[in-house]
Amino acid sequence: MKLLVVGSGGREHAIIKKLRENPDVTEIYALPGNGGIAADATCVAIGAKDIDGIVSFAVEHKIDYAVVAPDDPLVLGCVDALTQAGIPCFGPKANAAIIEGSKVFSKDLMKKYGIPTAEYEVFTDMEKALQYLQAAPIPTVIKADGLALGKGVVIAMTREEAKDAVRSMMEDKIFGESGSRVVIEEFLTGPEVSVLSFTDGKTVVPMVSSMDHKRALDNDQGLNTGGMGTVAPNPYYTDEIADLCMETIFKPTIDAMNAEGRTFQGCLYFGLMLTPKGPKVIEYNCRFGDPETQVVLPLLESDLLTVMKATTDGTLTPDMVRFRDGACACVVMASAGYPQKYETGYEISLPLSVADRVYVAGAKLTDGKLLTAGGRVLGVTGTGDDLQQALDAAYQNVNQITFENAFYRRDIGARALKALK
Repeated sequence: MKLLVVGSGGREHAIIKKLRENPDVTEIYALPGNGGIAADATCVAIGAKDIDGIVSFAVEHKIDYAVVAPDDPLVLGCVDALTQAGIPCFGPKANAAIIEGSKVFSKDLMKKYGIPTAEYEVFTDMEKALQYLQAAPIPTVIKADGLALGKGVVIAMTREEAKDAVRSMMEDKIFGESGSRVVIEEFLTGPEVSVLSFTDGKTVVPMVSSMDHKRALDNDQGLNTGGMGTVAPNPYYTDEIADLCMETIFKPTIDAMNAEGRTFQGCLYFGLMLTPKGPKVIEYNCRFGDPETQVVLPLLESDLLTVMKATTDGTLTPDMVRFRDGACACVVMASAGYPQKYETGYEISLPLSVADRVYVAGAKLTDGKLLTAGGRVLGVTGTGDDLQQALDAAYQNVNQITFENAFYRRDIGARALKALK
């Protein structure tokens, strides 16, 4: 079987490595991939948003199955276009990917179908938004409506911060048209949990839970990032909470999308807050999370390709998806200065002995050398019988990798370990 995976980050590398475990897979193409992915797939310089280019390549190379991993091509209709060209595909069509593509859509969906989430107001007029903030409870959360590379959310601790966030989104257009509508949302408290799930539009099968670490620096200090590390499973996510989420959030979301004529097939990501009043949805993503994928897939015992095809064919059953006991941890090695200004082009020393436990996010191959080419460079993982073992293994692997300007958090998993005690 010839496969195609759209995307270029650590998440795509994790997906590709898992797909390679299927003995029927003869070739995997990554569009565009990256310098590290090139060790596991044939990288082709076609951008993830070049829908016409992706479809032409897939048809020309007689691709048997495609996986569209990032949000942008999903929202732009990449799955629709590939399907129309006769290429079976993993991922939601554009009319379902809107669940991530528009925060206003997802908030209104939850309100309409009684799915627990934060209270909110939507604004298209900046002056009205600023006026509302005069009396709104603080802290508050400001969200750009559209896609913003995971950066379109500001948790404002003061009224001035909130107003600045609204101005930068609506007036300065720092996220382009994504900020022409904003959602101003109630600030929720409690442990956060990420739950990725497979769904064929009828059945929803949650994967093992995970905990992301968004802040750039130790002790959850510094700026928000795309994620500096993850652990799985999340100790706050008990069996009782999982049952409650299935009943009040997961199944109702799938049913709501069907009722709206927007059947969702693929991976639906639930970002949850376990509040004193019960679990609530902070956000939906229409795809695998990054770097959550890097800790979830190493624990998957089932064949990923078989499960993915079942979501496409509408034949998914809960017993198809099995996870091993134990834990997995991922530490992100980034370029110093991320998520703001950083330098790239430094050679990465990555010993073969740890390469199979490393997912490459931002690197390029130049003259046979792997060089840094992004803010988040590597996701370095470790597995174990428990979380402490997994963390020890991940950090041991980190210690064997070097590149100039490397920085990483040294406290990934600390909150989770505390919760386990």
